[in-house]
Amino acid sequence: MYQALRNMPSTQQIGALFVILFGMLLLAGLVIFLRSMREHDDPDRQARHLDEMDNLTQLLKTSSLLFLVFWVAWMAGDTSRLVLFGVGSFFALREFLTLSPTRHGDHRSLVLAFFVILPMQYWLVGTAQFNLFVVFIPVYVFLALPVASALANDPQQFLERNAKLQWGIMVCIYGMSHVPALLLLKFPGYDSKDAFLVLFLVLVVQTCMLVQHLVSRRLIELGKRPSVPLISQSFTWRAWWSGMVSGSVLGALLTGITPFAAGQAFSLAFIACAAGTMGHLVMKALKRDRGIPMWQGRDKSVTGAGGMLDRIDALCFAAPVFFYSVRWYFGL
Repeated sequence: MYQALRNMPSTQQIGALFVILFGMLLLAGLVIFLRSMREHDDPDRQARHLDEMDNLTQLLKTSSLLFLVFWVAWMAGDTSRLVLFGVGSFFALREFLTLSPTRHGDHRSLVLAFFVILPMQYWLVGTAQFNLFVVFIPVYVFLALPVASALANDPQQFLERNAKLQWGIMVCIYGMSHVPALLLLKFPGYDSKDAFLVLFLVLVVQTCMLVQHLVSRRLIELGKRPSVPLISQSFTWRAWWSGMVSGSVLGALLTGITPFAAGQAFSLAFIACAAGTMGHLVMKALKRDRGIPMWQGRDKSVTGAGGMLDRIDALCFAAPVFFYSVRWYFGL
């Protein structure tokens, strides 16, 4: 079956892969549904069981949403694909900034961020302006935004306000834009298959995060203390290594849809998973600083039922690290 998949044309390959993935998600949903029907006589145990089922359901929804988004991105044209990721960056940045205090003097910088910097970054990706795409935000934007804030004549908490906005732009726009930018990496003999790199990245990072979450919950139930309790009540090094190994092994198994050898796929998956999990931990630290349990806020998220950043934060960190690691190693 694996060899037959490799011999398919790229369009049929991606279709078959998504059929397999969505089939696995449906099967996982059925298992969770059947487990949720189980009842316990002990009220405390029943409450823990319901909480666990709720967490698994949320994880399944997040995974399904990510795979659905990337399936739509694959089926859409190049312009539609960029618009889709751009909209994701817009809502993620809006969510980040809505839960952070701003002042009247920030309005110019906010307008620049949403209506100039964001579309400009994705336009650079769409037109393959590679050299400018790489430095546009870290160099030009990071120098221009403080100037706009200074011209607003408001020095109160100047450094904090600009650092907050720059951090949001870096994660929500710069990091996220590197997902469609993977299509700019042209490997010899790998024509029309660059979208598989996107699928590879999403699969390994999401698998790593899923395994880490499940293992950490199990360890905590067994009495294992979290490693960084003031930041995360669920992060343990044993769970982290479990997720890292799972994501890396999956990367090696997916080598057939990539231009990598098995060892290269394993190593690059390990790098992407490390960046994604550590980035997720950093975003948890930011949430603790803001005094919120999740980016959807205390009541309801800016984006609706669930926080956008809670769904894509690991990917926003993993994408640029994966992108530049691949580019450096293969000299692209």
